[in-house]
Amino acid sequence: MTKIVNHWIGGKTAAGASGTYGPVTNPATGEVTTKVAFASVEEVDAAVAAAKEAYLSWGQSSLAARTSILFRFRALLDAHRDEIAELITAEHGKVHSDALGEVARGLEIVDLACGINVQLKGELSTQVASRVDVSSIRQPLGVVAGITPFNFPAMVPMWMFPLAIACGNTFVLKPSEKDPSASIRLAELLAEAGLPDGVFNVVHGDKVAVDRLLAHPDVKAVSFVGSTPIARYIHTTASANGKRVQALGGAKNHMLVLPDADLDAAADAAVSAAYGSAGERCMAISAVVAVGAIGDTLVEKIRERAEKIKIGPGTDPTSEMGPLITKAHRDKVASYVAGAADEGAEVVLDGTGHTVEGHEDGHWIGISLLDKVPTTAKAYQDEIFGPVLCVLRTETYEEAIDLINASPFGNGTAIFTRDGGAARRFQLEVEAGMVGVNVPIPVPVGYHSFGGWKDSLFGDHHIYGNDGTHFYTRGKVVTTRWPDPADAPTGVDLGFPRNH
Repeated sequence: MTKIVNHWIGGKTAAGASGTYGPVTNPATGEVTTKVAFASVEEVDAAVAAAKEAYLSWGQSSLAARTSILFRFRALLDAHRDEIAELITAEHGKVHSDALGEVARGLEIVDLACGINVQLKGELSTQVASRVDVSSIRQPLGVVAGITPFNFPAMVPMWMFPLAIACGNTFVLKPSEKDPSASIRLAELLAEAGLPDGVFNVVHGDKVAVDRLLAHPDVKAVSFVGSTPIARYIHTTASANGKRVQALGGAKNHMLVLPDADLDAAADAAVSAAYGSAGERCMAISAVVAVGAIGDTLVEKIRERAEKIKIGPGTDPTSEMGPLITKAHRDKVASYVAGAADEGAEVVLDGTGHTVEGHEDGHWIGISLLDKVPTTAKAYQDEIFGPVLCVLRTETYEEAIDLINASPFGNGTAIFTRDGGAARRFQLEVEAGMVGVNVPIPVPVGYHSFGGWKDSLFGDHHIYGNDGTHFYTRGKVVTTRWPDPADAPTGVDLGFPRNH
């Protein structure tokens, strides 16, 4: 019997009423295992209404009450991390260890939300004028929404809702319809932790659900992670409807390798960052820039390591890389490799014909490595989101930094070198929001914010960290004067208020 994933509205499961369902596939077998209900406009409205009703009390609840629930949620999440990882593997395809890592990184933001007291502290200046005090406070926005991608069905929602609800907001999540089960399990754990009904809601669906959230007058802010074209659309549409928006887009992350680098360490890092999670990471390294005469040696070291990666079902503990999320995505990724030679690249490894015995109908693709890739090639220009690594060659650091900065994306980047001066220069000169020095995937820890530059981010706020707290709250300044009982009346004064 096919499993059905329904919505979560007002603290309980809400069966889909639209009559429209989407298929959820096990990527390792190609089998449709689940149907997910797609929300109508009316169902989205019901979720927002539940969140709006819950905000009346949740927004006024004490900080201690909110964080105590989050502490209980954290304990439950920790206890059920294997179960959530299994749901991720079943619907996304990533190997179990990678899915566990995703849950662990989401837990970091729950930790931050549990200790949000410091971030929500206000400020007070006394005696700014005679008996006048000025204070600043931060208050929640109301109902906020999150729209999240398929590649991290547990972690990315946890980049959003723990901080949002810790700040006193209520939340409506629209997760990816390709792997929806993890979000429902998170909702169940929040309810078990004691979160009041309506504070956290989940609606599944497609553009109908997204567009309604972007237009709904009671949704005050929207967080999004996904591709650049959709991020631009989300930002433009939601902003036009008067909403606060943080929309994280796509990437083409470069790893610069200087001639003095430890090439074995660089090759290890390149393979790990390019092919982990089958390349379906917005922080994946997809372009290595080799400077000087090291190119041939580095490419050979990458090839030697890449050929040893074991590809198989995520449920097999010996598998290091799983399948891609859908057959259509697998075919799109393969097309970049098929056309690479005609665009001037040298195909060192072609993984497009890879299959796994016993799972021939799965969405399999092997490791691909392209060398001497021109910047005009589609494999370099586009975000492939698959296990395809491009290697580009430059003669100098200056040429390399110009190449990287010419990219329209500016999400993450890395440099591998033993030269501290070169690394310092790179981190100041490169046009990207996150920089790694001998670290290939520089995803910040939870108390620093995540976000790129250029076409990788639309909106002023990065996600989680201090930026996350600021995004989910708004500032208010209060100026107070309590006159002394002995003061004589001052009379009317039409002049500008004086601060002395």
